Amino acid sequence: MLPKVNIAHLPTPIEALPRLSKALGGPQVYMKRDDLTGLAFGGNKTRKLEFLLADAKTEGAKTLITAGAVQSNHCRQTVAAANRAGFDCILVLTGEKPLNPTGNNFLDQFMGADIIWAGGGNREQVLDSTFTEAKNSGKQPYLIPYGGSNTIGAAAFAFALKEMLNQEPDFDWVLFPSSSGGTQAGLVAGQKMFGYQGNVLGISIDNPAHELQERVSVLASETSRALGQEDEFSADDILVNDDFLGAGYGIMGDPELEALNLFARREGLLLDPVYTGRAAAGLIELIRSGYFTTDQNVLFWHTGGTPALFAQPYLNMLLAGEIAV
Repeated sequence: MLPKVNIAHLPTPIEALPRLSKALGGPQVYMKRDDLTGLAFGGNKTRKLEFLLADAKTEGAKTLITAGAVQSNHCRQTVAAANRAGFDCILVLTGEKPLNPTGNNFLDQFMGADIIWAGGGNREQVLDSTFTEAKNSGKQPYLIPYGGSNTIGAAAFAFALKEMLNQEPDFDWVLFPSSSGGTQAGLVAGQKMFGYQGNVLGISIDNPAHELQERVSVLASETSRALGQEDEFSADDILVNDDFLGAGYGIMGDPELEALNLFARREGLLLDPVYTGRAAAGLIELIRSGYFTTDQNVLFWHTGGTPALFAQPYLNMLLAGEIAV
């Protein structure tokens, strides 16, 4: 068993969404509420950080370093976890420092993260140089990969799959946003490890399906071995839908706007513009196209990220758009 620290509010609840299900006229839709894991508005990364923090403590680290976009949910949860566990935290973020920080970036600064802006340069190169500088200056850094997506982080979602089965074993589909691949790799490893008979479907947020399938299959295999299993996965074993990439990462269009409005006005539930909004738009279109049968039960895994609702340009788009739902 991998060591972990207990910082997440687990198990997160599963809720039926009857009004949304009725409005869409398809399967029964449920939601796994990983937006309720605690720590600065919660999110799925807190599960991964329980294991990553334990590994950092084992290595004697004093500073957590990671990278992400300006509105990174992963970075926001990392600095919150660092504060809870007594680490310093350095974030390497894409682009230039905004004049007026909003959403997740406001929270990063509010919680005291040391932020390095990559500007127009290569973020990974800036991350590497930041880590080297921190090491040379005695800060005893621990590098957390983008999205917490390594075997240690992914292992958290193998156990999250077990948590789901203990709550409700009869979901035909589990659907969620997939990007860096750690969440999906963990769920796939857990599916095999704990005998889940349903389907694990990632809605790609920013990558072609074949790239994400390859990445997830490798990480799922590595995660399985790290957990003492012998399961090997190929790209063909990984279910990914990349039909909903829209205009690109972080660019919200009409499908995401409709999804955010439907969930808010039918169920009083808030999604985020980048990840859960896009995955929910995929869910809605798949239901309308008859991808699921009406007698099936579909679990939508809410991975968090709601602070991004309060970031430009998302807020203005939401307030300016009148969408009939």
